[in-house]
Amino acid sequence: MPVVACYCQDFLKADMQHVHRQIVSLNHWQPAVITQKRTETARFPFNPKRLAVLPPLPHKNLRRWWWKHIRREPLAIPPARVRLLLDAVFRTEASVVHIFFGHIAVLLRPFLRACPRPVVVSFHGADAGVEMHNPAHQRALASVFDRASLVFARSQALLDNLQAAGCPADKLRLQRTGIPLDDWPFSPRTIPADGAWHFLQTCRLVPKKGLLTSLRAFAALSPQLPAARLTLAGDGPMRADLAREAASLGIADRVSFSGFLDGPDLRKLTESAHLFLHPSETPADGNREGVPNSMLEAMASGLPILATRHGGIPEAVEHSLSGFLAPERDHLALANAALHLTSNPAAYHQMAATARLHAEQKFERSRQTAILENLYSEAASRGVPPRHTFSRARIPAAS
Repeated sequence: MPVVACYCQDFLKADMQHVHRQIVSLNHWQPAVITQKRTETARFPFNPKRLAVLPPLPHKNLRRWWWKHIRREPLAIPPARVRLLLDAVFRTEASVVHIFFGHIAVLLRPFLRACPRPVVVSFHGADAGVEMHNPAHQRALASVFDRASLVFARSQALLDNLQAAGCPADKLRLQRTGIPLDDWPFSPRTIPADGAWHFLQTCRLVPKKGLLTSLRAFAALSPQLPAARLTLAGDGPMRADLAREAASLGIADRVSFSGFLDGPDLRKLTESAHLFLHPSETPADGNREGVPNSMLEAMASGLPILATRHGGIPEAVEHSLSGFLAPERDHLALANAALHLTSNPAAYHQMAATARLHAEQKFERSRQTAILENLYSEAASRGVPPRHTFSRARIPAAS
């Protein structure tokens, strides 16, 4: 069985379940993991014999300062780290190296130049938006595109962004998120006779998730649905700002913050909801979505989606079929869509069924795993890009 060495700088953060799913779902490729930090071991189990944890890099702050203020280029790993990475790749006997994510591949430019194995890089959202107009970042990203055998993205919208940034079209491949549908069974909802509709958004509490828009949409529909409530599930830097906004809108008593949930707790909360909000938007720094995992899980469970025409969302949610799509930051359009659904039970139930169907058709995990494994095989057959000739003399000596 061929081996793919997956490089994850942190294996894994709590909100990176999609990466764990992708790695442990492989059937015809054997995964190995190379990382700098092993965390969340109970949540994300992995065979320790297939895991290489590299030692911390020394003088991290000094190196950041040097690259930023003296070299005026994006940070790159030092020669000693390149040697350790190459040794880890050789020990795993990997045929292909998979780097998560695009901004990490920028850090690993010296490794990409030295690696004798085909390297694939996957972009998931922010890494295809932030710093894209910075000339130094553009040059660094061009080096990644040049040295990668294939470049993956989670949505066609992200592929378009990467091609616009200079990635050759013949290297770009669509690799969608895979959802374990057995873990997210369809759950028919009952129309609340007392009007106590439960709205839900689950995500990291950061600007690109459109959480302020969610609060404003909920406030706009509240006069017509006085018994409705909204749950925001997740953690992040906006928590205090969102609480203040809910208070200023007069809805604080009907908005709850559950904190970060996963596993059975998240499924239980999702099953208690009637409508799922995810009005993503592009903030000033260019951060954007691929296709939100929480939204796909909500669709699989049978929740109609109220979202925006942002990133890869329209590739998952078909307007007026599996959900409603509004322009970014248009809270009134979302509120009107919610009021339409809550007053039309037949339309609500039809949309719930279609949401599940679309999740099955486009995002079922085993199908996406098979696509990923075929892409690994393609990368292996393509080999290292022609302009890159490997020589052991080019591997930096350990220091």
